[in-house]
Amino acid sequence: MAAAAAAAAASGPRAKAPAAGAGAVAAEEAEDEETAAALAVTAARGRPEHEVQSEDSGGGGDGGDEDEDEDEDLGCSSAEEDDDDDEEKENEAEIQRLEEQLSINAFDYNCHVDLIKLLRQEGELIKLRRARQKMSELFPLTEEIWLDWLKDEIKIASDGSDREKVYELFERAVKDYICPEIWLEYAQYSIGGIGQEGGIEKVRSIFERALTAVGLHVTKGAAMWEAYREFENAVLKTAQPAPGSVPTPEQQQALALQLERVHALFRRQLGVPLLDMEATYAEYEEWSDDPIPEAVTQSYKKALQQMEKCKPYEEALLVAETPKLAEYQAYIDFELKAGDPARIQLIFERALAENCLVPDLWARYNQYLDRQLKMKDLVLSAHDRAVRNCPWTVGLWNRYLLAMERHGVDHQIVSDNFEKALNAGFIQATDYVEIWQAYLDYLRRRVDFKQDSSKELEELRAAFARALEYLKQEVEERFSESGDPSCTIMQNWARVEARLCNNMQKARELWDSIMTKGNAKYANMWLEYYNLERAHGDTQHCRKALHRAVQWTSDYPEHVCEVLLTLERIEGTLEDWDSAVQKTENRLARVNEQRVKAAEKEAALAQQEEKKSEQRKRARAEKRAFKKMRKAKAGDKREADDDDDDAWGGEEEEQPSKRPRAGSSLPLAGEEESMTVELGLFGRSAPTEDPPSKQKERAAAVKKEMPKVVHDSNKDSVTVFVSNLPYSLAEPDVKLRPLFEACGEVTEIRPIFNNRGDFRGYCYVEFKEEKAALQALSLDRKTVDGRPMFVSPCVDKNKNPDFKVFRYSTALEKHKLFISGLPFSCTKEELEEICKVHGSVKDLRLVTNRAGKPKGLAYVEYENEAQASQAVLKMDGMTIKENVIKVAISNPPQRKLPDRPEAGRAAGALVPRQVYGARGKGRTQLSLLPRALQRPANPGPKTENGTLQTLPGPSSTPTEAPKMSNADFAKMLLKK
Repeated sequence: MAAAAAAAAASGPRAKAPAAGAGAVAAEEAEDEETAAALAVTAARGRPEHEVQSEDSGGGGDGGDEDEDEDEDLGCSSAEEDDDDDEEKENEAEIQRLEEQLSINAFDYNCHVDLIKLLRQEGELIKLRRARQKMSELFPLTEEIWLDWLKDEIKIASDGSDREKVYELFERAVKDYICPEIWLEYAQYSIGGIGQEGGIEKVRSIFERALTAVGLHVTKGAAMWEAYREFENAVLKTAQPAPGSVPTPEQQQALALQLERVHALFRRQLGVPLLDMEATYAEYEEWSDDPIPEAVTQSYKKALQQMEKCKPYEEALLVAETPKLAEYQAYIDFELKAGDPARIQLIFERALAENCLVPDLWARYNQYLDRQLKMKDLVLSAHDRAVRNCPWTVGLWNRYLLAMERHGVDHQIVSDNFEKALNAGFIQATDYVEIWQAYLDYLRRRVDFKQDSSKELEELRAAFARALEYLKQEVEERFSESGDPSCTIMQNWARVEARLCNNMQKARELWDSIMTKGNAKYANMWLEYYNLERAHGDTQHCRKALHRAVQWTSDYPEHVCEVLLTLERIEGTLEDWDSAVQKTENRLARVNEQRVKAAEKEAALAQQEEKKSEQRKRARAEKRAFKKMRKAKAGDKREADDDDDDAWGGEEEEQPSKRPRAGSSLPLAGEEESMTVELGLFGRSAPTEDPPSKQKERAAAVKKEMPKVVHDSNKDSVTVFVSNLPYSLAEPDVKLRPLFEACGEVTEIRPIFNNRGDFRGYCYVEFKEEKAALQALSLDRKTVDGRPMFVSPCVDKNKNPDFKVFRYSTALEKHKLFISGLPFSCTKEELEEICKVHGSVKDLRLVTNRAGKPKGLAYVEYENEAQASQAVLKMDGMTIKENVIKVAISNPPQRKLPDRPEAGRAAGALVPRQVYGARGKGRTQLSLLPRALQRPANPGPKTENGTLQTLPGPSSTPTEAPKMSNADFAKMLLKK
C-alpha cells in the first residue's frame, strides 16, 4: 500500500486526477485511455493521409450503396464524357505549349507556375515531379507550392525509403524561406516515424531546429511551442507506470526527466515575446503543482515588456496591405536598434517572404549578414536566395561573388555562379560590364604575380579577352551599345599587364585599341595613357603619346599642350623643345580659330534672336496702339465704312471661318469689318449682309453677354486648370460638372469664351476643398468627346515662369516598358491581352496627340522588374497586325525645357526661331498691311517728299502714328 501511495504521489504533478477516494481507479483507467488516444492523434498528424483514411474506413461496406453508385455512373450522359475529353485535350495542348515556352526561356516564372498547376490537375505525377524540380533549381518556391508538393509526396510515401525522400524534400523546403507552416508540417510528419529507431530523438531534433528558425516569430511562433509541448506531454503520459504498480527507480528517473522537459519548454517559451503570452503563463500555473519560480516570472515580465514594444509594429503589419514593405522597413529599423541578431534575422526573413522581389531589401539583409553575423552557411544561403529571387539585379550578383571569395568557396563553384549571372538577363548593357569587372577582380586576386607564368594568370588573360569579345558580340548586339564606352575593362587589363606583369608592349597595344574606339578626342584618356607610360614605360613613348594627344584632343587641348611642354622642359633637348613649341602653337592657333568662328556664329544667332524678339515686342505694341486708335474714332470709322460700301460695292463673297487659336487676340466685330474691307483692296468684296451699325450692335450684345473672366490667384490651391477641350462643347459647365463632382464639391466652373461667344477650349474648375482639387488631377488625359482632357494645377506663370507639369516619370523605370511601332488601330484591351501573358499588368497607357489620336506608342507597367524583363525578351520584335513593334525598358531622354530669351542671349541660341505676323503662319507668308503703313524693323531717319525727317526719341510711343480708317486707305489708293 505504501508503494502504491508513492506511485500516486509521483504521478500527481504529471496529470491532475479529477476524482479521489472510491473513484480513483476509474479516473486512472480513463487517464490511460486518454493518454493512448493522445499519442495516436499526435502520431497520425505526421502520417500519410491514405493510411489514416484506410484505418478509419474499416474492412466492410454496404453493397447496396455500391450498386447504387454504379447505376449513377451508368446514367452519366455521353455529352459530359465528350466535354471531359475535350477539356483533357485542351489541357494536353496547353501543357505542350508551356513546355515549349520553357525550353525557349527557362526563367519564365509564371510559365512554371501554370505548368505545375495543369500537371497537378491532370494527375501527371512523373511530369509534375520533374516540373517542380526544374522550377526549384531556378527559383525559391513559395510556401503554397512547397506545401502542395509535400502533401503530394506524403500521400504516396509508403516504406522507409520513401519517408527519407520526403525528409529530404522538407530539408529543401525550409531553406528557401522561413515559413512557420512548413516547419510545423515537417515536425508533425516526423511524428509518424516515431516507431522507428531513434524516432523520438529525431522528432525532438526537428522541433528544436524549428524553434531556432521560427520560435521568435511574434504572431506564429506560439503554435510551434505548443506543438512541441503537446508532443512532450504525450511522451510523458506514456512514461507513467501502470495503475497500481510500483515504479522502478529507472522509471522514476525517466519520469522526472520527461517532466523536466515539459517544465523547460514552458520556461523557455515564457522568456520569448509572443502574442497571447498571458494565456501561456496561466496554462503553466494550472499545469504545475509547484509555484512558478521567481526567475521565470521575471523573465516572463521582461518578455511581456518587449512584446508591448513590438505590438505597434505587429498591429501595423496586421492592418497594412500586401506587401507591407514600409511597415517591415520600420520594424527592421526598430530591431536593428535593439541589436538582437536572432530577432533581426527573423524580421528580415519575414519581410523577404512577402517582398522577395525587392532587390534593395535583399541587399540590406546580405550587408547585415556580411558585416555582423559572418556565418558562412547562413551568409551564402542568403546570397544564393537573393540572386535566385532577383536574378536581374547585378548588385546582388556582385555581392554574392565577393561573399563566396570571402568564405573560401571552391573556384569552380564561383565560376559556375558567374556563368549563371551572365544568363540572368540583365536589363542594361552597363550591368554586364559590372559583373565582368567583379569576376575579373576575383580572378586577379587569385594570381601570384611573383611567378612569371601560372595557370591563374593565363586564366585571367583569357577572361579579359573573353569579356571584350562578349561585350562586343552579345551585349552590343542586344543593346546596340557595349556598355563600356570608356573601355574600363581594357584599361584595367593594360594596368595589370604594365604594373603587375611588366609587359608594356601588351599594354601599348591595348591603349592603341582604346584610342581607336572614339576616345582619342578626350584629354583625360591621353593623360591616363601618358601616366602609365611615365610610370612603367620610357620617355620616348611618353613623348610620342603626348604628340598624338596634341594632334587629336578636342575637349581640353591646352591641358595636353601644357603637359607636353612640361615634359620637354624637364627631359627634352633643344630640338625636342622647339618641335613641341611649334606643334602646340600651331594646334592652339587652329583651336582658337575654330572657337572664334563658333563664337561669331553663336553671336550672330543670338543677335538675330534678339532682333526678332524686338520685332515681336514692337509688333505687339503697334497692335495694341492700333486697337486704341480704332476705339477712339469709332464714329468717324463708321461713316467712312458707309462711304466705302458705296464706292466698293460688288458681289458678296463669304469668308472662310477659322477656328480661334487659344491664347491669341481675337478681333471685335468692328475689327472683322475692317479686315473684310482690307481684303477687298486685294480683289475681294466685303460682306454686305447687314449694315455696319447692326453688326456693331450685335457684337456689343454678344460682348455684354460674355463678361470677362477674372481668375483670383489666391484660390490657386483649390483650383485646377482644364485645357484641350473640344471647341464644340456648347455648355462646358453642364458637361464637366458631373466629372469633377466625383472628386469633391465644385464651387464654380469658369469656361473661357472669346468675344464672339465661342468656347476657347479651356476653363477653370474651383473646388471647396484643396484635397478635392488634388484628387481632380487624376482626371488628367480623360477622354471628353473624343479628346484627351488635360488637367493641371493652377499656377500663375508670371510668378513661376519655369513651372511645367508633366505627369509621368522621366527617369529609368525598370518595371515599365516602352513600346513603339504599334498599329494605330491597336486598342488598349488588345495590347493588354498580349502583355498580361508575361506578368501582371498594373497600368497600360496608349500615347495620343492632343486630338486623342494614337501615335503608335505605349507604356506598360508591370508588378516588378522580373516580369518586365521577361516581357522585353519575349515581345521585342513581335508582329502585331503586320507591324513589327519595338519593346524596351522605359528610360526617356531628359526633357529639354525651352530657353527664355534672356537665357538664349546669354548662352547663345543654336537655332533662330522664326517670327510670324499677328495672324500666325499663313500659307503664303504675304503681308496684308498696305505698304504705306509698313514700318521697317529698325526705325531710323526717313525721307518724305524729299525732306529728311527726324524721328521722335526713344520716349515716343506708337500711339503717335497717324490715325487713318479703312476708307482713308481706299481713297489714298484711288488717288494714285
